[in-house]
Amino acid sequence: MARPGHYRYLNARCNHETPGLFIAQGQNMKIALLREPLKARELTDWGAPPDLIDGASHTQGTLLHKGESGQSECGYWECTPGHWPCRVERDEFCHFLEGEARYENEDGQITQIRADTIAFFPAGWSGTCRVTKTLKKVYTIR
Repeated sequence: MARPGHYRYLNARCNHETPGLFIAQGQNMKIALLREPLKARELTDWGAPPDLIDGASHTQGTLLHKGESGQSECGYWECTPGHWPCRVERDEFCHFLEGEARYENEDGQITQIRADTIAFFPAGWSGTCRVTKTLKKVYTIR
């Protein structure tokens, strides 16, 4: 367990490629921070989801961390309205900050997403995603 005052040794610096993204460094450790993600303006263009069913969805975001061999990652993601097939390859934890969407699995079970919703998508889940209001989330994939 960290002792009180442990964080005073951290040294934060701004990542100039993504304003608001900070890397805090301590002894052999780094903490990535994205301040006020809903205000982020300079996000990386991640393109359209593959195999759009309808709409013109487009995604963008910021990758905060990518583990060795790509085994884990976390970041911030935004997506405009549209509808596409979705398959979750690895467990994904999401905190949806804004927007609305509907996930429907292959058995017809519907999960409604709205602002301030936390969801866990298990590896192997598949179905469709229909974003009706631009979706913004923070996520972790393992």
